[in-house]
Amino acid sequence: MTHTLASFAAAIRHILQTQNDPSGREKVALLLREALQDHAFLATLFGEDTPERRVVYEDPQLGFCILVHQYSGPGDSPPHDHGPSWAIYGQAEGETVMTDWEIDGTPAGTQPPGTPAFVRKLRAYPLSPGLAHVYNEGAIHSPHRTGPTKLVRIEGTDLARVKRGKYTPTAE
Repeated sequence: MTHTLASFAAAIRHILQTQNDPSGREKVALLLREALQDHAFLATLFGEDTPERRVVYEDPQLGFCILVHQYSGPGDSPPHDHGPSWAIYGQAEGETVMTDWEIDGTPAGTQPPGTPAFVRKLRAYPLSPGLAHVYNEGAIHSPHRTGPTKLVRIEGTDLARVKRGKYTPTAE
């Protein structure tokens, strides 16, 4: 089945209208895994000039967003959450190693403003092409890539407009 951005967004909307909770997000992740197998669909989302972060769809009713990320080389992001929202990461090309973290001590938001909360590493796992992973509200994670990657990400709201926690890893 060939997807279009409109049909993909409509299918996500249909799921979230009745199940905008962790179980519904797992269904959206399953839909994303299917879409990641559709190379013709992915070709419509990515091009040579695709920036590192581009919103390709924002739902006018529910506010969820579909984004594409295209990275040309290695990189790391520090541990982060998605504020009051959630995100689903889907690997289209390359590999991203994700690390999950948990609060180690004072919870975020209870320390003085601007002070990062300490986090402890729980696990690391690869996202390879075709895989998608849900990060619900409060989940803390960090991505690492060693080379070029392409991801499709679905956010509960445009995270560029959301205040997010700051975290510092504890020494292992």
